[in-house]
Amino acid sequence: MGRAFEFRKGRKMKRWAAMAKTFTRIGKDIVMAVKEGGPNPESNSRLRAVIQNAKAANMPKDNVERAIKNATNKDTANYKEILFEGYAPHGIAILIETASDNNNRTVANIRSYFNKCNGTLGTQGSVEFMFDHTCNFRIPKEGIDAEELELELIDFGAEEIFEDEDGILIYAPFGSFGAIQKELESRGLEILSSGFERIPQITKELTAEQIADVEKLIEKIEEDDDVMNVYHTMQESE
Repeated sequence: MGRAFEFRKGRKMKRWAAMAKTFTRIGKDIVMAVKEGGPNPESNSRLRAVIQNAKAANMPKDNVERAIKNATNKDTANYKEILFEGYAPHGIAILIETASDNNNRTVANIRSYFNKCNGTLGTQGSVEFMFDHTCNFRIPKEGIDAEELELELIDFGAEEIFEDEDGILIYAPFGSFGAIQKELESRGLEILSSGFERIPQITKELTAEQIADVEKLIEKIEEDDDVMNVYHTMQESE
């Protein structure tokens, strides 16, 4: 197993679940997808992927349809994706993905969290290079040989495939998302969910007291409505 497996094993999506804002974030994803490629999922691969994720998160179909309809309204806010970089206490690199309709508000809020928790908001490129930007897909495992599938998808960019209790996970570089999505769909394989993650190249082990310092900053950041994902280089327990 490789780094993607270890990252997923340690993370187990615990922060995503803890934020209890999944539907809000999916709603933003829908708006951005519709604004970019239109409201028809058949011709908009990004929207198709978001709808799959909404289904995986048990988001009601009515909510999804309402979000798509609202996104076509010209008065609906345009969200801009902004990446923030910085350091938490004890030298832990932090990477924050946001989607905001008010850049000034988001910048001010993120800066305040770092200041209050003894962190440092960095400049563009200061920590991004410490993370590999990856894409991932989850498909059902029934009737599929993961090792055989891995060999077949190498040509489309897949780097790591493994099974967990919820299905088969496929990891690849960020730029391979479209090619793998297209290949899975052409094979008639159901995509349960898909997305992007930033996997730290190296993690740092901290004491319990130091972990608490870093967690304090991460929790503040994650509570912000504009924040979509937070990644860090702190070694996480399983």
